[in-house]
Amino acid sequence: MPRTSVKWLPAIVVPAVIAVGVIAVPLQAGAAIDLPDKTAEQILLMVNDSTVTAFSGALEQSSDIGLPDVDLGAGMSGSLPEAAGAGAVTSALEFLTGSHEARVYVDGADRTRVQILDKMDERDLIVNGTDAWTYDSQTNEVSHLAIPAELKSSWKDKAAAREAQAPTGLATPAQIAEHFLTEINPTTAVSVGNDGTVAGRTVYELVLNPNTSDTLVESVTIAVDSETGLPLRVTVAAVGQKAPAFQLGFTSLDLSVPSADRFDFTPPAGATVTEVPVPTAADMEKMKSEAPQSDAAPVEPTSDLPVIAGSGWDAVAEIAASSVPAELSANPLLAQLTTEVTGGRALSTSLVNVFLATDGRVFVGSVPLERLQAAAAVQ
Repeated sequence: MPRTSVKWLPAIVVPAVIAVGVIAVPLQAGAAIDLPDKTAEQILLMVNDSTVTAFSGALEQSSDIGLPDVDLGAGMSGSLPEAAGAGAVTSALEFLTGSHEARVYVDGADRTRVQILDKMDERDLIVNGTDAWTYDSQTNEVSHLAIPAELKSSWKDKAAAREAQAPTGLATPAQIAEHFLTEINPTTAVSVGNDGTVAGRTVYELVLNPNTSDTLVESVTIAVDSETGLPLRVTVAAVGQKAPAFQLGFTSLDLSVPSADRFDFTPPAGATVTEVPVPTAADMEKMKSEAPQSDAAPVEPTSDLPVIAGSGWDAVAEIAASSVPAELSANPLLAQLTTEVTGGRALSTSLVNVFLATDGRVFVGSVPLERLQAAAAVQ
């Protein structure tokens, strides 16, 4: 995890995690562990000072956010373009239901590989310093982004290049934990939980509780390796729900540098390869200038990026109607997933609400539906 100042979380990262479909792990039972006592501040400093940059390991996902039962096949039918809704929605739902297994490889320099291994499908994301690839074995489709030398000058530019072409936003526990440890503010209480084990390694637990009742998040728990300070598991609990809504972590972990051949990739025979345009310098500057801002009052969206109203756990993200694919409303999944409410339709889960206003705008937050409707000025 990079050495950054120890800060705390804007709540909007929770719906962001939901949107990308994180990889998670169920809690593991085991013998009682008694580590030397540490304060929350000391554990935060362990995370901040962690020097682990290379590792590989196995991950599992479990999620329980109360999504309604839907026919995923319905979203795959018809003539909707994949990027316009059907394929993207179906892919996201698959990550938000059931469980999934994956393996991750990180070399500590500029190479990363994540393999999601489902029963009938394998999905890969490979970034090897010069190229970024995604692969779906079910469709035999490959996307490729050639990373120009100028984009390798800083970690932020490389990350932006990956995000520009990675449709599922795959993550490791450390990356998700870094989001949660972005900004400390008075709306959060940080405490120490129980000592335990994750992937055979002893861990401390940081427990993060909102100091507000206007959120669906009960708590976020980060399991921190007692030896290295590397976050090994992140658990998000929803208000009023016993089972974790999301859990993210390792089931096995190797802290040695993965073999270089793990990051090699050649498109399989017969695969459809799509070349992804390289972001220009102007594109990069525009992305920086249009980055979401957390303000007390909402502002009119002027780009494809969401605008964030408020800050902390009860923040609300607004997506402009012009940024929502018109074909989305014709997707059969929409009717199955949402219910009609005043001013539009809503997708409600235990951890996040999504409000689709009749004027085409979309509002997302880990807050009650009424707050989203208020942000949309629904009477």
